[in-house]
Amino acid sequence: VQLQASGGGLAQAGGTLRLSCAAAGFSLDYYAVGWFRQTPGKEREGISCISSVTNNRTYLVDSVLGRFTLSRDSAKNTVYLQMNSLQPEDTAVYYCAARSSGLTYRYWGQGTQVTVSS
Repeated sequence: VQLQASGGGLAQAGGTLRLSCAAAGFSLDYYAVGWFRQTPGKEREGISCISSVTNNRTYLVDSVLGRFTLSRDSAKNTVYLQMNSLQPEDTAVYYCAARSSGLTYRYWGQGTQVTVSS
């Protein structure tokens, strides 16, 4: 069982990146997937979540609403975080996590670094 986050990198302000959260060993369709980010010295912040395929609802915090979107590709067992209009304050290590029920995330991917230059 594994969750892998990828797609981070360097972008200029106003640019775009797409992060991927790929699962192995279990079907991501039946899990809610959340994206979190963390900068040095700060607590990890939850920024978005997509529910299971039961209703595929998405939630994004105000700071990324209108710029980031979530999507799911069941065939690839992957959830994507499309990040547009990136800002320097989006610079962080981004993590994805999956939970099947309740509020506790059971599986976590390793972080992927996103750096946005001004």
